[in-house]
Amino acid sequence: MAPVRRTAGNAVHSSTMDEEDEDALDLADQTQRPNDVAVQQQRVNAWHPVLDPEWMICTFLILSVILIPVGFKMQSLSDDVVEMKRIYDSASEGDVAPEDRACRIGMDYNSTNECTLEFIAPKDMTPPILIHYELDNFHQNHRSYSRNRDDFQLTGIERDDVFSDECKPLLKLGDIDLNPCGLIANTFFHDIFELEPGVSANGEPLVMKEEGIAWQSDIKHRFDFALGFKMEECPQDDCNEGASSTCCQDLDFSCDKPLISPKDGKCYAFHYPDEDTTQYLYETYPEKISPLEHVTNEHFIVWMRVATLPNFRKLYGYIQEPIAAGTVLRFNVKTRYVVESFDGYKALVISTNNIFGGQNEYLGTSFYGVGVFCLAMGLLFGLKHWLRPRKLANKKYLRYKEH
Repeated sequence: MAPVRRTAGNAVHSSTMDEEDEDALDLADQTQRPNDVAVQQQRVNAWHPVLDPEWMICTFLILSVILIPVGFKMQSLSDDVVEMKRIYDSASEGDVAPEDRACRIGMDYNSTNECTLEFIAPKDMTPPILIHYELDNFHQNHRSYSRNRDDFQLTGIERDDVFSDECKPLLKLGDIDLNPCGLIANTFFHDIFELEPGVSANGEPLVMKEEGIAWQSDIKHRFDFALGFKMEECPQDDCNEGASSTCCQDLDFSCDKPLISPKDGKCYAFHYPDEDTTQYLYETYPEKISPLEHVTNEHFIVWMRVATLPNFRKLYGYIQEPIAAGTVLRFNVKTRYVVESFDGYKALVISTNNIFGGQNEYLGTSFYGVGVFCLAMGLLFGLKHWLRPRKLANKKYLRYKEH
C-alpha cells in the first residue's frame, strides 16, 4: 500500500509543479523583479560574533571599565551643580516657607501679590546661572490642551475659518475674538520676577537677562505679529513720561500714544486691526506683554512649547556674571498665576549647569550601575569558565533522538 500512496502523492506534486511552471512569467515579463545584485538579492556577506565564553567575558569587562569611570564622572559633575529652589505658592500652605507665604494668592484670580524671594549662594556659581520657574501637577501634555492653538494665527497668516474649532472653548469672549486664541495662550504663566541690584564676584553689576531664552527657530518661523499690524518709529521725545504726542493720530494708528520698544529702546507708534472686536495678547496680559511684542515675546514663546511631564521647569532668564559663595540674591515677585485650582505649586529655581544639563543624580547612577552589573557578570562567567571550562562545539554534548 505504501508504494501506491507515494506514487499518487508524487503524481499530485508533479502535476502541481507543472501548473505553477505554466503560470510563471518569463524573466523578460517580470518587471518588478529586483536587479541581480548582491544587496537586492540579499547575498551580501555578513558577520556576527560567536558568543563563546572568552568573547563574552572580555565584552563584559571592557564595558565595565568604560561605564564605571564615566558614571562616577557624570555623578561628580552633577554634584558640582548648584541648585536653589523656593516654593512660593501652593495648594498646600505647608509647602511654602513661612517667610514666603506673602506670595500666596489662593484662588483669587484678580489678585496681585508682591513679595521678595531671597536666595543665598551655598558656594561659588559660574555662569551661565539659569533662572527657571517650576510648576507641578500642570498637564500641558494632555491632547485636548496641547492641540488647543491656532498656528496660522500665531504666525500672522490668514487662515480658513474651518480651523477655528481648534481653539474652542477659548475662541471668543462673548462677541470679542481672542488673538491668540486657545487654552495654551490663555493660560500663560504671567508672574513677574525682577532681580534686585547686586554685585557679582568680579565686581560687575548683577543683571538678569530675559532675551535669548526661546528657540531661535520658534522666534523666526512660528510666531509673528497679527495680520494687519503696523509699527512706525516716532521722535524719541514723544515717549518721555508726561510728554504729549500726536504721532499715533498723525499716522491714523489705533494706539493712544507711542511706546518704548523693549527690544531696541526706540519710540514707536503701533496699529492693530479690528481692536473694537478683538482682544490681543497685550490686553489680556498688560503688565507682561508689550503691544510692540505681541506673540513674539520670548516668555510667551517659551510657554507655548508644551512640556511632556506634569512637573516641569521653563527658562525665565539667566545671569552671565559669576556669583561668589554667600552672595544674597533677592527677587521681587509679582504673583498672579493661580495654582490652587489644579492642586499644584509654583517655585523659582536658580541653578548652574554642566555639559549634561542640570542636576541629575540618576544619570550617573545608571551608568555606573550598569558598569557594576557588567563587572559582576564578567567575573561570574570568568570564574565559571575557569572552574568548569567547556569546549565550543564539543560533540559529546550532542544528544540524538532515536526514532
